[in-house]
Amino acid sequence: MKTSRTFIKFLSLLLAVALIMSLAACGTQGTQSPPSDSPIATAPSEPPKNNAKYTADGKRIITIGTWYDKYYVSKHTDIYDDPSVVESDGTEAGDKQILIAETRLARIREIEQKYNVVLEYVNLTFEGIQESISTSIPEGAPDVDIYEVDTQFGIPAVINGYGISLEDMGLEGTDVLGEQTAMKYLQLMGQDESYLFNPSVTGATNAYVLAFNMDLINKAGLENPQDLYDRGEWTWDVWRDYLKKLTIDTDGDGAPNIYGYSGYWTYLLTNLMFANGTGIATGETETISSAATVEVLQFIDKIYNTDKTARPWDASNWEINNRLYAEGLSGFWIGADWIFQENGAGELPFEIGVVPWPTGPHGDDATNKLSPPDGTWYFIPQGTEDPRLVYDVMFDWVDWYGGDKSLGEDNDWSRKLYMNDRNFDYATMMASRPGFDLWESLGKTTAFSIMFMLSGQMTADEVVERYKEPYQAAIDEFFGKEPRPTPTVESAEEPAA
Repeated sequence: MKTSRTFIKFLSLLLAVALIMSLAACGTQGTQSPPSDSPIATAPSEPPKNNAKYTADGKRIITIGTWYDKYYVSKHTDIYDDPSVVESDGTEAGDKQILIAETRLARIREIEQKYNVVLEYVNLTFEGIQESISTSIPEGAPDVDIYEVDTQFGIPAVINGYGISLEDMGLEGTDVLGEQTAMKYLQLMGQDESYLFNPSVTGATNAYVLAFNMDLINKAGLENPQDLYDRGEWTWDVWRDYLKKLTIDTDGDGAPNIYGYSGYWTYLLTNLMFANGTGIATGETETISSAATVEVLQFIDKIYNTDKTARPWDASNWEINNRLYAEGLSGFWIGADWIFQENGAGELPFEIGVVPWPTGPHGDDATNKLSPPDGTWYFIPQGTEDPRLVYDVMFDWVDWYGGDKSLGEDNDWSRKLYMNDRNFDYATMMASRPGFDLWESLGKTTAFSIMFMLSGQMTADEVVERYKEPYQAAIDEFFGKEPRPTPTVESAEEPAA
């Protein structure tokens, strides 16, 4: 069901207080930064509309709301204003870092002259940016011209009508809705318009891959899962068999020391749903009770409680559920740039491979979504004066490399984390096919968890029965429909370790 432009605008009024603002998340805290070092005054010839601010000499101040420092904006005058930039050590990489910094700083000077603007960021903090979205946009005067958002609160914001669509800004036929060489967009829930955008060229993949220990695969006499994927043979049944063969009791005490899988249950659930062509809350009707989603829950139940090939969930230590791979104790686990950075990758004493998630019985390898839309995205809020100008400034700022990807695609850091080109190519391919599910955005309302199922205290069917009505009620509220009676759901506390 497509959400019309009129409906989206209607929602922006109807759902002024519906945005979920207190989702569990972590982020770098910061202090409030002023939008500009220049004195702010009304443009002399015409008072500003909505949220527009001007310098004393009439330059439009365009602000990016975020939760960390950004480089380079108008207040920066030296490449070393960015503390991450250091003098070149004479190597090719060191020289390239300086060239990138110089090019980006020169770009902001070009943007200032081209558009007669001042570009600044406002550090709202991670929690503060969510509060800003929920309070200032409904009042018709957003605090900033552009919001940088995490998907968990950015997606609800634009679905609730807080953003201006790319189509309304007249961007049909431009790069973002065309070749996407510099900017790409995220299409949501069958909508015929798009609101979220971010750079096409980044230094990270922002994919959640299925990583595996190649040494354990080879020792078990199993074929490389990447080869199976390339032939279209990487399925749930095959993966389940691999998990059984990779669950090993190494000391003969009757308990496995190495498990076929260990990892975050949230990413396991999301990625298996994408691999089975389903979700929990992907539209205006809950799909947690759909046959495809039930298959996902049943599969997870099997590997944890029937096969016992997934490491038992440790409720007392979230991180340990995934990071034990670094000790060679996991056949498969959740991989990502930041996970490899924190826990190790190429320097570990075994070979690591990554592969897209296996295809489920309701899935289609050609159309499956391959990764959550991770990373940060931008949107221009309702109430912003001349949003096309704001977008054009942002586009030129993002495209600081002028289309020269050899300079702009500074992915050496991410590529090294993936150890080889084959791994990196799978990760970037997965990131290019993001899926979307509201289930985590509605989690506070529904108190959703599969912890009890992981520990064998609930079945897949019981999970569905527990949450399908609360999810539908939450979705109804989310879309501004007449609320239905909502059964009380007790908090799904994590079972004891």
